[in-house]
Amino acid sequence: MPKYVLAYHGGSRAESPAEQAKVMDAWIAWFGTLGDAVVDGGNPTGASKTVKPDGSAVDGGGANPITGYSLISATDLDAAVSLAKGCPIFASGGTVEVAEAIDM
Repeated sequence: MPKYVLAYHGGSRAESPAEQAKVMDAWIAWFGTLGDAVVDGGNPTGASKTVKPDGSAVDGGGANPITGYSLISATDLDAAVSLAKGCPIFASGGTVEVAEAIDM
């Protein structure tokens, strides 16, 4: 079955421990609804640099830097998009980019 990268962009981090726990519970619940489709739950991302063709590197991830990722399996791109629609990042203003991971 094809695999899909869910690349999370934007959103905000919860500040209080209670809010962090609430957000974590939402992510755990969502991953639970995905069941066996979750290949790798992934992680949030931290500081980044963008490497340019000339080999130079600049701080940041460009106009819309990635803030995390997950890897899921789905029958096709539309099915992967349907699974992504329940992502908790939407509650904090983020988005999810869905892209097929091509096996080589």
